[in-house]
Order: sequence, then structure tokens, then C-alpha cells
Amino acid sequence: MPDSSIRKIVLAYSGGLDTSVILRWLKDYYGCEVIAYCADVGQAEETEGLEAKALATGASKLCFQDLRDEFAAEFVFPMMRANAVYESYYLLGTSIARPVIARGQVTIARAEGADAVAHGATGKGNDQVRFELAFARLAPDLKIIAPWRHPDWPFKGRADMIAYAAEKKIPVPVTAEKPYSTDRNLVHISFEGGVLEDPWREPYEDMFRLTVAPEKAPAAPEYVEIEYDHGDPVAINGRRLTPRQMLEYTNQLGGRHGVGRVDVVENRYVGIKSRGVYETPGVTVLLHAHRAVEQLTLDRETMHLRDSLMPRYAECVYNGHWFTPEREALQALVDAIQARVSGTARLKLYKGNVAIVGRRSDNSLYDPMMASFDEAGGYRQADAEGFIRLASLRLRALARNDGRAR
Repeated sequence: MPDSSIRKIVLAYSGGLDTSVILRWLKDYYGCEVIAYCADVGQAEETEGLEAKALATGASKLCFQDLRDEFAAEFVFPMMRANAVYESYYLLGTSIARPVIARGQVTIARAEGADAVAHGATGKGNDQVRFELAFARLAPDLKIIAPWRHPDWPFKGRADMIAYAAEKKIPVPVTAEKPYSTDRNLVHISFEGGVLEDPWREPYEDMFRLTVAPEKAPAAPEYVEIEYDHGDPVAINGRRLTPRQMLEYTNQLGGRHGVGRVDVVENRYVGIKSRGVYETPGVTVLLHAHRAVEQLTLDRETMHLRDSLMPRYAECVYNGHWFTPEREALQALVDAIQARVSGTARLKLYKGNVAIVGRRSDNSLYDPMMASFDEAGGYRQADAEGFIRLASLRLRALARNDGRAR
């Protein structure tokens, strides 16, 4: 039975298969007003015609927010300062978009006097956790509707939904031939489901949208200089850019050289393994550039401390723990460390690869005299003897004990 106290719902709406079907189902099941909410986080042409589509599907209105600037500056850039990568490959494009969308959705729900918020995440995925943990921190009084987990939800899978959309004449960008789902924003495009559920099967080449195939990339490499200030990229080849512009430009730059394709089987927060294919050209370029400047400006212990915490930070983003005390504490540490990270990285892009070929900084800790094989530069090589003797004490003790044991 539907909850009669729910009179107005704000649904996170993309115009894709799931949210289109959900919009119609919510309206019919609850018999109440459903407002479609769309946040522009870099979907490009995917937002075109969305209002007419939402209204035709049953929404009372579409509330649209352009969140690209705050998404880049307040979410993506803080994450990039931490060099966050999940399970060695995934650059967290979908994960980092969910908290900014949820925050915007709560803002609209408050403005519209809604009783509930709804999302189209499935009960098998990560997004349900990401949305609902954000709602719990930002608006614990709002009811949350997750149709895929609802006891009266009539659809078993996407094939049922495709058939329902056809019956109701709801236009969706998914077909039985190519039923994978996509998610696009300023950071990446992700592809999941359908033919990609076979981890042995190579993706269709015509699936990719941000990157050319590396073998078809330009025959000549391209050199680029990226300037950093306090851990954030601020200029490319001397041209200063806003965070959003930086992501847009580097996506084009990396994309034309085939940079940033990843095919990974990852561990979802709910315990299921899933296969995802990602295009993340811009952030891949920026990750290498950031590392290059850090190599000069961070001392060993500080860098290693930050790197030891990077997997934990990445898990916070991946698992939907953005609005949590632990992520905020990690962010404070990361940002303090990044105070020294200013300088310029020089990269070479060539057929899917990013090579660091130069770096410079006024905060550089690199001493060429000290590092040289030809000059002492103030370093007394004899001092290393005592250093090694102390470092080897435990190993000598183990060796003595091993000898007695034999």
C-alpha cells in the first residue's frame, strides 16, 4: 500500500531508462505530484529536451540546476588533491557526482515543500548508498523512496523496463541490442550492464564517446605544461582556467590522444563484483601532472603518509561517505599537505599514454648537487655506514635467532 502521507516527491531524473520508468510508476502508484530534478554536472547534450520529456512522462515540472562549477571546484578538485583512485584503476567519476546531485536535490525538495525524495539506483549498486547517506546527513526528515527496493515494484530487470517504456511510449536511449547503461559528467563516462556483464567480452568500439582508440590517435606526441597552485591545476600552457574549464579542456586534450580508457572488475560496497568500462581522459592527465609537481615539493614522510591514506579517502568517495566526519578530517589533512604543492608539470601525450617529462617548482626540495653522482654537494657518503648499521640491527638479530633455531 502506498504511503498516504506522501503528497509530493522530488525524483533525481536523467531521462534514461530507469528514471523515466520510475517517474511514471511513482505518479501512478502514489497518485501524487512528482517533480523531476536534473543536475547538470557535465552531461553535455544529454540534458537537451529533458523538460519536454519529463512532462510527457508525467512530471508536474522539471527543476534544472547547472552545478558544473560547484561540482568541479567543491567536489572534484578536493578529491584530486588526494590523488584518489579506487582499487588502482577507477577514478571515481560517478561516485564523486552523487553528493553534489543529492545536495541539489535536497535544496529543491525544501524549496518545493516536498515530503520525499526518490532515486533510480538499484538494490544491487553503490548509488543507493551514496544518495541515501547524503540525504541522511543533509535532510534526515525527508522520506526516501527507492523503487528498485520497493515491495510493489513490478520490474525484475531492464528488459521488463524496456518493454514497459515501449508500451507507454516513453522514449529511452537504451535498446535490446545495446542495453548497457551510461553515466556522464565532467570527470568521465561510465558504461555498465548488458553485453559488458561478460567480463571476457571486449566492449564495442563505437561505444566510446570521449576518447579515440589509442591506435587511431595522432602519430605525433603532444607536449603540455600544467601549472599547479596549492595542489590545484590553474593553467595549461600559460592559459588560466577555472576548475570546470580545466576539466573540459583536459578531457578534449586527453581524449584526442586516446588517454583514460579503463576496463575494470571492481568490488561494490554492497559486496558484489561488477564490470565497468570508463573513459576519464582529463582527470588521468591531471593525476600524472599533480604527481609530477608533488615529486619535487613533498618530503618523503609527508608523501608516504598521504599515500597511505589515499585508499581510505577513495573508499570514502566510492562508498558514499562524502558528508562524513572521517572524509572531512582526511580532507583537512590532505589540504594542509597541498599547501606546498605549487609548480609546473610537463607531460607528453601519445597513443593512450601520459609520460611525465619535466617538472619545476619554486618550492622544490630537489637538490641537484646533493643528488649528483659526480659531486658530494654537502653529503658525506661515510655517514651512510652508520645509517645502514642501525637499519640492519633487527635483521642481524633475526639471523642470529634463525641460526640458533637450526
